[in-house]
Amino acid sequence: MAGQQFQYDDSGNTFFYFLTSFVGLIVIPATYYLWPRDQNAEQLRLKSLRRVHGRCLWYRLRLMKSQQSIVPTLKKAALLFGWAVFLLLAYKVSKLDREYQEYNPYEVLNLDPGASLSEIKKQYRVLSLKFHPDKGGDEATFMRIAKAYAALTNEQSRQNWEMYGNPDGPGATSFGIALPAWIVDQKNSMLVLLVYGLAFMVILPVVVGTWWYRSIRYSGDQILINTTQLFMHFMYKTPNMNMKRLAMVLTAAFEFDPRSNKEATIRPTDNIEVPQLIRELGNINVKKKEPPFCYPYSLKARVLVLAHLARMDVSEELEEDQRFVVRKSPALLQEMINVGCQLTMMANSRGGFHAPRLVTIENCMKLTQMTVQGLQESKSPLLQLPHFEEEHLRYCISKKYKVRSLQDLVSLKDSDRRSMLRFLGEEKYDEVMAVLGSFPHITMDTKLQVLDDEDSNNITAGSIVTVTVTLTRKRMADMFEKEQESTPCPGDEAANTEEAQGESSKAKTKVWQNKSKGAKKTAKSKKKKLTKKKATSAPAKTKQANGNVAGNEVVVAPSAAGKEEEDEASDKGSESDEGEANKDSPSERDDDSDKQSDTEVDEMAGDDEEEWEALQQSIQRRERALLETKSKVTHPVYSLYFPEEKQEWWWLYIADRRDQTLVSMPYHVCTLKDTEEVELKFPAPSKTGNYQYSVILRSDSYLGLDQIKPLKLEVHEAKAMLDNHPQWDIPDTEEEDEEQEDSDGIEESEDDDEDND
Repeated sequence: MAGQQFQYDDSGNTFFYFLTSFVGLIVIPATYYLWPRDQNAEQLRLKSLRRVHGRCLWYRLRLMKSQQSIVPTLKKAALLFGWAVFLLLAYKVSKLDREYQEYNPYEVLNLDPGASLSEIKKQYRVLSLKFHPDKGGDEATFMRIAKAYAALTNEQSRQNWEMYGNPDGPGATSFGIALPAWIVDQKNSMLVLLVYGLAFMVILPVVVGTWWYRSIRYSGDQILINTTQLFMHFMYKTPNMNMKRLAMVLTAAFEFDPRSNKEATIRPTDNIEVPQLIRELGNINVKKKEPPFCYPYSLKARVLVLAHLARMDVSEELEEDQRFVVRKSPALLQEMINVGCQLTMMANSRGGFHAPRLVTIENCMKLTQMTVQGLQESKSPLLQLPHFEEEHLRYCISKKYKVRSLQDLVSLKDSDRRSMLRFLGEEKYDEVMAVLGSFPHITMDTKLQVLDDEDSNNITAGSIVTVTVTLTRKRMADMFEKEQESTPCPGDEAANTEEAQGESSKAKTKVWQNKSKGAKKTAKSKKKKLTKKKATSAPAKTKQANGNVAGNEVVVAPSAAGKEEEDEASDKGSESDEGEANKDSPSERDDDSDKQSDTEVDEMAGDDEEEWEALQQSIQRRERALLETKSKVTHPVYSLYFPEEKQEWWWLYIADRRDQTLVSMPYHVCTLKDTEEVELKFPAPSKTGNYQYSVILRSDSYLGLDQIKPLKLEVHEAKAMLDNHPQWDIPDTEEEDEEQEDSDGIEESEDDDEDND
């Protein structure tokens, strides 16, 4: 009976197969993920951004890093070494002899397959004389020859060879272990045991434990859990935070504490340089003893952030720490916004405490803009542009130009803009226009509806309202081009000035006259309708008394279009129409009403089909949005003092600015390159009436580009729920008829059976 046999690889051939496979599994994925990307492509990208972003701090740091970094070279050297080892092992394996070959007795006897019995005996005789031990031959070779001869001549041996591949029958199953025999040798047992114990009982637990204890300290956004708890405590304690308090809470984050984050550092020179910066900045609540605001790391981080917003120069040592603090700040402020949203949802669902005010969350967004641009809240947005200083703003805010924002600067004519910015040279002016042209210009379209409802445009109390916001991004340079296209040529301007003024004045007077006429007409028509009703009431009664059917009237609620036509129609026309309507016969009126009802049914069916198609398209868009993952690389932000490349992202939310509350949670739009569609959902108020909300779009990178769009909400009373739907109300007579039909059917079937018998 066949058994099992385990044996180690004494020759070491199997171990090379294992080692080659192991190295290949490491080298191939590592090359795909770790091989440095094309440096030329990155250099070309930076070169294309140089005209606009050449003065930005992050751009200069990126150029220095790409020139000084040796990490790509080390990665390439390590991967190439791995590939050299892999190829060497593969070559070694290809040269190994095959030890396990299929047994073939014909090859042993040097015969062709299918040789006859006489040929087999003849060949065996020849080989026996040559390899027999008595004749001085090799005993092992002779045993193989005798075994092959028996396999081809003995019936039992031949059957064993055909079935099992061995003339002796089924042998023991052999399992080779791909480890050299010296590893399990008794002489090396202590060394091997030491290596195994060190690898699996010391190194592996330490690595896994280090990774685990580090990962549980951070949230999914790589923010320390202790920092999130700190933000929640202070936002719960102070629902209404001003900008100064917000900066204190931000800089108290544990990311800036060297005990919690090794990247943060406390230098011996901080005791000299930080107090000096405090004196230059002025009042920053140094004497506040509330922890953790009074801790050295928090005070240092606060001073560095405020110095960054004031665009103050610091020493080289503090500059490195300042870059670290500023780089971490946008992610921490985003965490504060998330915490504020969570507290708002908890307050709305549970109650019992005050949710953070809208001004607190909006201050977090403003502080993010200020941190990215390195500007204080009271400063002009024009200081985001290059070559603009405080003393230059007086040219912009003069009575002649009144430019206080980026939009005002874009709306100026090119000649006025050049005249206003005459303090800049030609090259600086071109650079300013190139930077301003790269700024985003967002158009926001909103659509209000109730999805999964019969009437999607009817908002009832307590229903889930969906506001679909379509954001379209263009460059400010496109606004310049439109302005240039819209401005006429100087020659045409002089020739057509009088003509244009005359036409505009005529158009204005005509419009004004039309409005006044329309108002007069509506007033007259209303008065005449009242007099007509009074005058025609008596004849109508007499006609009804005389039995005249033509005097009967059907009152139909007029549509909006009908009202406008009646208001705009003249008195004469209205009298003639009424006269013709009175002259119509009843059959004609019935035909007209039937036609109107048919057209109304067709229009309703067409509207239902359009709504169904729109619903299906929205469902398909949502499914595609769930499946596809968009890149968060949108457009690089122009920021003169931010130390890291930042992408353009936005916050979109709905708020009640009168009550200072959030209606929908802020949605962080991180994938807006050209066009993006966002759905904001919120429950409608429980009370009927008209509500005024605001759809707000805020940038997380630029000052002065926020947009607020009003959103009017008319809430109606919810429809009453039907306890018993008419579909399920079956009259008793119908049930009796069905029972009678069933009994008749049974009697007919019995009669048919009797006839068959």
